[in-house]
Amino acid sequence: DPPASFDTYTDPNYNGPRLILPMGGFASTWASEEEIKYIRGLYAGEVSFVDYCLGEFFKRLEELGYFEDSLIILTADHGHPLADHGKFLKGPDRMYSELLKVPFMVYYPGCKHKIVDALIQFPDVLPTALELLGLKGDARCMQGLSFAKVLTGERNRHREYVIMGYHESEDRCIRDEEWSYIHRPEDQPDELYNLLEDPRETLNLINERKDVAVRLASAFGKYFFKTGITLIKGLQAKYELDGTEV
Repeated sequence: DPPASFDTYTDPNYNGPRLILPMGGFASTWASEEEIKYIRGLYAGEVSFVDYCLGEFFKRLEELGYFEDSLIILTADHGHPLADHGKFLKGPDRMYSELLKVPFMVYYPGCKHKIVDALIQFPDVLPTALELLGLKGDARCMQGLSFAKVLTGERNRHREYVIMGYHESEDRCIRDEEWSYIHRPEDQPDELYNLLEDPRETLNLINERKDVAVRLASAFGKYFFKTGITLIKGLQAKYELDGTEV
């Protein structure tokens, strides 16, 4: 529920219930289209408020003389589904962009304004921060890989693909720069989306482009220390960190 001065994205004529935090799960069980629109407006107002607060924080850093010498990394632990695929809030089955993609901004002394399209994962943040601070050292004990050279323009790409999922769930998502393949449990169909042509992930191409699904699924083998995996089911969390440096 944003402060009144930032609540500019909701319909002023809305007469429904006052909603602050929606219940998780299927939106259709309790929320009308009008209520969903209202909730999204509240969220947009909150984002606007956070943007303002960050501006105040950065301004104060400048006033204190700290900004130019600071390393600032802004991100979040996950996105926030608002009925985009029929459900509210996070969950292990919501393997779509609204949950998987997060804001990510980096400032360091001497950096240039640029937008980077390279694929990165959360474990990459720490080794990157250490390298930017001149504390690179031996990062082989870390799961992540520094993408500092992507930020400095020495490299354009970082990872071929990224893998996401909740460790207690069989739902997994693997993405490259064009495709998103979602591996589902035994009793559910897998999903495949072209992120360039269908960024909202509305058209499941798992039957039309099985070649892409097989290619992406084979990369699970590199992560789970398996080989030759295709469109099989039953990946277990115990494989997630066993025998791999990824």
